[in-house]
Amino acid sequence: MDAMTRPERPLELLGALQLKLGPQAVLTGAEIPARNCNDWSASLPQTPIAVVRPLDAAGVSETIATCRKAQLPFVPQGGLTGLCGGAAPEPGWVVISLERMVGIEEIDRASATMTVKAGTPLETIQKAADEAGLFFPLDLGSRGSCAIGGNLSTNAGGNRVIRYGMTRELVLGLEVVLPDGTIVTNLNKLLKNNAGYDLKHLFIGSEGTLGIITRVVLRLFPKPRSTMAALCAVADYAAVLDLLDAARGGLGPLLSAFEVMWPDYWEVITARAGVRSPVGTGHGLYVLVEAQGTDESIDAPQFEAWLEGLMARELLLDAAVSQSVAQTKAFWAVRDICSEFAQVLGPHISYDIGLAVARMDEFVGRCKAALTIGIAGCESVHYGHIGDGNLHLVSWVAGLPVERQPKEAMDAIIYGLVRDMGGSVSAEHGIGTMKKKWLGHARSEAEIALMRTLKAALDPDHLLNPGKVI
Repeated sequence: MDAMTRPERPLELLGALQLKLGPQAVLTGAEIPARNCNDWSASLPQTPIAVVRPLDAAGVSETIATCRKAQLPFVPQGGLTGLCGGAAPEPGWVVISLERMVGIEEIDRASATMTVKAGTPLETIQKAADEAGLFFPLDLGSRGSCAIGGNLSTNAGGNRVIRYGMTRELVLGLEVVLPDGTIVTNLNKLLKNNAGYDLKHLFIGSEGTLGIITRVVLRLFPKPRSTMAALCAVADYAAVLDLLDAARGGLGPLLSAFEVMWPDYWEVITARAGVRSPVGTGHGLYVLVEAQGTDESIDAPQFEAWLEGLMARELLLDAAVSQSVAQTKAFWAVRDICSEFAQVLGPHISYDIGLAVARMDEFVGRCKAALTIGIAGCESVHYGHIGDGNLHLVSWVAGLPVERQPKEAMDAIIYGLVRDMGGSVSAEHGIGTMKKKWLGHARSEAEIALMRTLKAALDPDHLLNPGKVI
């Protein structure tokens, strides 16, 4: 494209696109909302050349055609709750926001599926399933803000992976728009369908780099009729592993969550955040166990008997058992208060890593020591979905603003240990731009080369979300 005409030609093409899609569909200049300039990552906001808000896949395709004519890179956006920069634009890019592609198209009770538009908030889907007497198990702290398309794009994890699996296990069909504008629709409802390649898995977890998801067929499950929860204190990590084994064997398919909090986390939430501990303090580790079933008259006594057996074995040093929905929510609030760490701790850096369950405590000990020795004044806390092999940690140097936090040094220490221990630099949040440098710590050269081959095949011009992941 002629450099002399480049500044005007894109705006002319975007104006033509606005005539096709409607006056509310294309925002430029001062009309661009600040929210579309970044996601929840710590990267600096960047203003795109335009924000386009289509209503359907055809509108997405039209937008892509316009971007390709103007040779403008484009990035899809959903609820913008990502933490790795995957949905963040750069100057001169076009944002394709799915915020108006909202709605539940169908709930099919016979097939136990729900067909939804990709911009639909997760909480809306959860409530619709509940009202239909069914259950959609994906659950994240950002449920009210995150969009299902983004959940798929990052293969979100959340609180119930131990029972239902990651997001990709909850999807049967997709409609997706490819980087050349082609619309591929396979809104499959069949649980068993081996007719050729299962193409949906190309797009689930690819962080909007291979295509833009526009509609989804989700799997639904029987609605839980009972929920039991216990907050337990144990002596050490060996006891955590024993408890996990006992939960898997004693609760079986009822086990829906197994969350572990180290003493550093417990000290922060009780001493600094003012959380009233449901159990005694000063223990080795704290575990939140949740079980969900279909018959409270049977499930609750079974859960209590299981706990009593553990107390008799002296595996548990202390335990609080929920007696109501409100108490269960209070137990979860203890675990979910990490979402308020910005107010509690001030500026900090968050990490999401995957490790073999047996080596979690070894990692915590080595990591805490390495951060303390390697970075003056560095503190850290550790917690996570340990039953799923997913550890979260937060590290910071008190008194420093976020832009002066020694993130590079922290990254090198933490991800170096992850590599040495055969883990993953991202368990559930994705790679985006924030972890791109460290992808090789978790994936082989051959794997990364294959990722690049797929990207080049689908997006040879590298206009769809370029520079992300690989």
